Amino acid sequence: MPTIAILAFPGVQSLDVTGPMDVFAEANRFLPPDRQYRLQLIGTEAGPFACSNGMLIQPHACLPAGQDADLLLVPGGPDLPRMPADAALSAWLRDMYARGGRLASVCNGAFLLAHAGLLDGLRATTHWNDVSRLAARFPRVAVEADRIFVKQDRIYTSAGVTAGIDLALYLLYEDCGSEVPLHVAKRLVVFSQRAGGQSQFSPYLAPYVDETSSMQTVQQYVLGHLDETLSVERLARLAAMSERNFARVFARETRLTPAEFVERARVDAARVLLEASTQPLKTIAHRCGFGSAARMRAAFVKNLGVTARQYRLHFGGFAGDAGQASG
Repeated sequence: MPTIAILAFPGVQSLDVTGPMDVFAEANRFLPPDRQYRLQLIGTEAGPFACSNGMLIQPHACLPAGQDADLLLVPGGPDLPRMPADAALSAWLRDMYARGGRLASVCNGAFLLAHAGLLDGLRATTHWNDVSRLAARFPRVAVEADRIFVKQDRIYTSAGVTAGIDLALYLLYEDCGSEVPLHVAKRLVVFSQRAGGQSQFSPYLAPYVDETSSMQTVQQYVLGHLDETLSVERLARLAAMSERNFARVFARETRLTPAEFVERARVDAARVLLEASTQPLKTIAHRCGFGSAARMRAAFVKNLGVTARQYRLHFGGFAGDAGQASG
């Protein structure tokens, strides 16, 4: 009977705990008794204590319990990226990994693994809102911003909050094959494999420079003229620079080429219309400068991993549902 330990601490994101926990609890419905998971909630202190949403959690045990776990899940919390390292907790995490089991972080629980040095030299991900902070704080970690989850040997990291369910389904697949996680996904009414990366959940793809930059005028012009031809020649002329110098300065300040910025700005504008309107896809494509629905589809797949139609299905709400027939 495999044992899964789930860490809990004051201020933890409750869904980081309960989402994966429900995946394995539901899996027990489809497994014989000798293969069912034993779930153990391990607190950093004696409970009950409050999650970030105010819900009280009562751990089954406190640190240093959980040492017999085959899998340790490390959740995140809203304040975690700003908290200093906890030497005792880091030592416990290193000990857990040394015992040979799997370690998996949910959301910004990756910061706890990074504080323990367990992500050094590895690829990892976290919530889209925290990827820059993780990369800056832990330069030895290769942070991948657009992944739902990343596997490196026995260490797994996942994106924000509900991505912990995606990761738990994958871990279940590793243990049991494809049939059990499919049953669980149906029971929980979630995708067994989510389309696209986590960029589709972030508010903006295009990075904007501050108001002191000479490139701000160019960026503002782009945003106001998305339906026009926005060549490097035209933008360089606006910046009163040669094309070569403009492209070099723009790339230095935004870390994108001018063409990449224009494409991302168009995708951002299209996302707003897909979320809030029932306009046909071809209308949105022309309004945002793609020229055709096919080109907008290609840009969405390239930047978000999903088509514009899929994006509307996921995020369009009632307006998006009403607009399907016209798309």
